[in-house]
Amino acid sequence: MIRHIIFDMGGVLRIWDPHEFMKIMEIPGDDQEILMREIFGAVEWPMQDIGLITEEETLERVRGRIPERLHADAEQLILHWEELSRPVPGMACVIRQLKEAGYGIWLLSNASKRHGQYWGGIPGSEYFDGLVISAFEGVLKPDLTMYRTILSRFALKAEECVFTDDMPANVAGALAAGIDGFVFRGTEDFIRELRARGVRI
Repeated sequence: MIRHIIFDMGGVLRIWDPHEFMKIMEIPGDDQEILMREIFGAVEWPMQDIGLITEEETLERVRGRIPERLHADAEQLILHWEELSRPVPGMACVIRQLKEAGYGIWLLSNASKRHGQYWGGIPGSEYFDGLVISAFEGVLKPDLTMYRTILSRFALKAEECVFTDDMPANVAGALAAGIDGFVFRGTEDFIRELRARGVRI
């Protein structure tokens, strides 16, 4: 019986789409390519998520590789991306319903140590019982350590949990750790997947 729902953050609770962020900022296409490569496609981004460097250090490195005209855009994308991101429609309401139905609500996310600065502003965050953030663990999903950490830290039984993530590799990591899981494909599909597992929603 499922008693606990474990969520990823980006792509599940909050839309994660750097291309959309740059369109909102009205950055030209050629400059978008530069910023995608030098920010989101560069080594610093996962280094943040594993806790090795800060966003400020990332920004300093990136500025050394991009034209000066893009420095302010890089700062927005690195230090304030959440201001450009929208909640995934309907998820805050679903999380509230799950909480009211008595389910444990947990977060397992690859994110930097700055996570705490914006987490409270994400709709639905107030219903979570606990969080495991990669930057504080020194390891990233889909490493099995992440899944084992959330189970042991909060005394959860793997067979009583279900995990959702927009990245298939991260779902595969959960399955390898004995946790049921499925790829997130939108709120309606999420509800169907939970109901198929006997979750009251």
